[in-house]
Formats: sequence, structure tokens, C-alpha cells
Amino acid sequence: GYMTVALGASAYSVAVFHLMTHAFFKALLFLAAGSVIIAMHHNQDIRYMGGLKKYMPITWVTSLIGSLALIGTPFLSGFYSKETIIEAVKLSHLPVADIAYWAVLIGVFVTAFYSFRMYFLVFHGKERFHQGHAHGNEPDAHHDEHHGGKPHETPWVITGPLLALALPSLAIGYMTIEPMLFGDFFGSAIYVADRHPVMHELNLHFHGAAAMGLHAVMTLPFWLAVAGVGLAAFFYLKRPDIPAAIAQRFKFLHQMLLNKYWFDELYSWVFAKGARVLGASLWRRGDQGMIDGFFVGGTVHLVDRLSRLAKAFQSGYIYHYAFAMLIGVFALVTWFARLN
Repeated sequence: GYMTVALGASAYSVAVFHLMTHAFFKALLFLAAGSVIIAMHHNQDIRYMGGLKKYMPITWVTSLIGSLALIGTPFLSGFYSKETIIEAVKLSHLPVADIAYWAVLIGVFVTAFYSFRMYFLVFHGKERFHQGHAHGNEPDAHHDEHHGGKPHETPWVITGPLLALALPSLAIGYMTIEPMLFGDFFGSAIYVADRHPVMHELNLHFHGAAAMGLHAVMTLPFWLAVAGVGLAAFFYLKRPDIPAAIAQRFKFLHQMLLNKYWFDELYSWVFAKGARVLGASLWRRGDQGMIDGFFVGGTVHLVDRLSRLAKAFQSGYIYHYAFAMLIGVFALVTWFARLN
């Protein structure tokens, strides 16, 4: 989403920069999720986790680094690309740029809230992994698998890459923002028309990676991220009864969010089922009817009929051959007569 916003603001190099920083901390978070799934014996419901910090210290600290980078914590890699995108859309003079600016600000708060909701539910709070398994209406539920004791840290083949990805998640943004965005890193590979001076204006506001990080604590995105983390901590560490009460009070909204706006059902009925119906129709009319029925089967039937006709004239009786010769002579005479 942020990359698309950067492209819309004509900050193309910033979009590529975010793609690069994003690659490290998002890969880190996905691998950390896999580490947790392995440790939990393939149970993927975070409601039945909690307290994994003491069992998985490496996964815990690398997940923290990835989450902090994701929400744009100053000096971490995600901060430099996300903050630059927010500033780019703020400086943009394109239509509806103001709407996009407030949309990404809302995204800052929501990202911080849901990221640390997951983080707190998985690694902190009470241990809930002895209470049960994923509910049947949850994706990836595994009712036939049982926990084999307490969770454990995953082997080095997973923790090693976690640590390797954590390092660039911490520092790659600080090290590369100046050459990639305000240097000659892209050369002539990226062209921006003069009527879109966003990168020029960003350059005027940039005074170094360190100054950018220090200035961030006085900006709205930083405090929105802090608010998101704080609300997640309050809801899921201090007062977990509040989210439960909200879900009970707003049942329809809770069900809508729980079922992901029913997009899975929409895709299943409209796209998946529609594709199956279209495919069956194309197979029945095209493959089976036209290709197999007409071209392949039709050719076979035509050859069969022609061979049967030819066989009728190859009976072995002299009078049949004589009769065929007479018909041939008659046809030739008639043809020459019409020509004359």
C-alpha cells in the first residue's frame, strides 16, 4: 500500500527504497511466524499462545525488531522508507493527495495496533497453549494434532536466518537512504517530469539520516504509532476483557472483521465457482465438442466413410469395375461437353 502511494505521488525511487527495506523486515516477520508455528506444533491460533518469550528468546527479540521496523520506529529501516513516503504524499500537489495523506496516517495507527496485538498475544501475557486448539471456523485449524509438551526455540536453521534478517531490519534504511533517494544511485533509470517536484522538495527537507530520526519524535506519525502500540498493550495485556466486551457489543462488526468482510466466500462463489463453470463450458464445447468431436473425431468418421465408399468399389467382381468405368467415362464426357 505504501509503495503504491509513493508511486501515486511520483516518488518512484522512494517506492523502490521501501520495497528494499520492506523485504528484510517483512521476511523476518514471516520467518518468525513460521518459527512460532513450528514451536506450537502447527497450531496457528494466537488466542492459544501467550508467554512464548521465555521459551523462544531469539524468535521473541527478532519479532520485536521486525514489528518495530514495520510500524516505522525511528532509526530502524522501515522508518526511513515509511516516513519518506508519508512526507512525499504530504508535499504532493496532485489531486486527492490530502485524502491519501490522512489515509496513510490512519494506516500508521492501525498497523501499530494490529502488529503489537499479535506480538503481545503471542509472546507476552498468560500462557494459553494448554487451553485448546484453533476453532473450526478459523483457517488452518488442526484438530487432529496434539501439543507435545511446552514450546521450544526452533533450531539454528531458522534462528540463524532470523538473526541475519534482523541486522538489515535495524540498519539498512539508515545506511542507504541518502545514496538511494538523494544521491545518484538510480542514475537515469528513473525519470520524473519537472511538474512533479516531490523528490526535489524532499531533498530540501532532508538533513541526514540521524537528523531525520531525531526529528521524527516530534511528528504525528510517530505518536500515532505510539498510540497504536499503547492501545494494543492496554487491551491485550492489562484489560483483555475490553476487546471481548466490544466484540459482544458490536457482534455484526466483529463477525464481519472475523470473516474478513466475507471476501473468501465472495472469491469462492464468484471467482472460483465462476472459473469452474467457465472452464467446464470451454471443455465441453471447445475441447470435447470442437477439438475432440469435430477435428479429431470428425476426421476419423470422414476417413471411415470414405474408406467404406472405396471398399464398395473394390468388391472383386468384374461387372462392378466395368460399371465404375462406365460411370467415370460418362462423367468425363459430360465435363468435356460442358467445357465446349
